[in-house]
Amino acid sequence: MKKFKEFDIPFAGLKQGEHRFDYHVDNLFFEGFDYTDFNDASLKVGVVLHKKSNMLEFGFNTKGTVNVNCDLSNEPFDLEIKGDLDLIVKFGEEYNDESEEVLILPHGEHQVNVAQYIYEMVVLSVPAKKVHPGIEDGSLDSDIVRKLKELEPGEAKAKKEETDPRWDELKKLLTDK
Repeated sequence: MKKFKEFDIPFAGLKQGEHRFDYHVDNLFFEGFDYTDFNDASLKVGVVLHKKSNMLEFGFNTKGTVNVNCDLSNEPFDLEIKGDLDLIVKFGEEYNDESEEVLILPHGEHQVNVAQYIYEMVVLSVPAKKVHPGIEDGSLDSDIVRKLKELEPGEAKAKKEETDPRWDELKKLLTDK
């Protein structure tokens, strides 16, 4: 974690109460984790630390854009994301990060590195299916989109609209009471 030294929060010298830390995260941050799903990233991350006598409470939030490829057309686009994460840090005999919400640090630790938690919050804030806004509103014009529209199952739609007239007469019996 030496490459994420700027994400170390030294809590030992801080007074009890609320402390704020702000970070700007870009694509170099994700490359440090060997994460290559983003073409580019520009995110503001805020960390609020509530220091108490026997534990630390962290609140993470992020807002910004990541440039990703559309799952349907493979066209790159900027996707706005927002995310939140809460973390409680307690002190114990040995380091334990098995729980998603609770981190246990050994007694005597004086700082915590929050890079992993920022990374997880951002990656989990990205939707599973990334669709270009131009596909949703019909303004994106590309070869792939035209081919998808061409291959769209049109016969299934026509069969739904076209019904057997015998069934239509029987359905009238249900409504004529």
